[in-house]
Amino acid sequence: MDVDTDTGAVKLISKEGDDFPVDIEVAKMSELVKGMLEDDADDDDVTEIPLPNVKAAVLKKVIEFCQHHRNEPMTEIEKPLKSAQMAEVVQKWYADFVNVEQVLLFELILAANYMDIKPLLDLTCATVASMIKGKTPEEIRKTFNIANDFSPEEEAQVREENKWCEEP
Repeated sequence: MDVDTDTGAVKLISKEGDDFPVDIEVAKMSELVKGMLEDDADDDDVTEIPLPNVKAAVLKKVIEFCQHHRNEPMTEIEKPLKSAQMAEVVQKWYADFVNVEQVLLFELILAANYMDIKPLLDLTCATVASMIKGKTPEEIRKTFNIANDFSPEEEAQVREENKWCEEP
């Protein structure tokens, strides 16, 4: 297969062994896949790329993102975030795309990081940041189901040491 042209397909294989045929141009959004394709450039067969760290349901969402991104690239995310509402940060489709259960959101972050897909990693991490923006530590703990393991004395000490952070 000639991977220098962006024509043809590649099969991405999920952790469970499910295969997803994808256009090479879409698959190359992943730097991991792109590198594997370049290493396999001599092969004339349809290339299969195993992705043992990515579940099928997550890979399906990753592919959906990459296909959409090819046709409508995401606007760059301004840092720091200008809003806690993702619809005010990126286009509506992207905001809707990350409006998912927390478990899936974190699996998408792991997949984007593993597959090295920067726009997806930026979007998913910005979504987590938007969930934190403007919240107190207690609200953040509640949002992410994090237990407070500080004693009242330790918490008071940390607040005192970091008082400068909260000053206007």
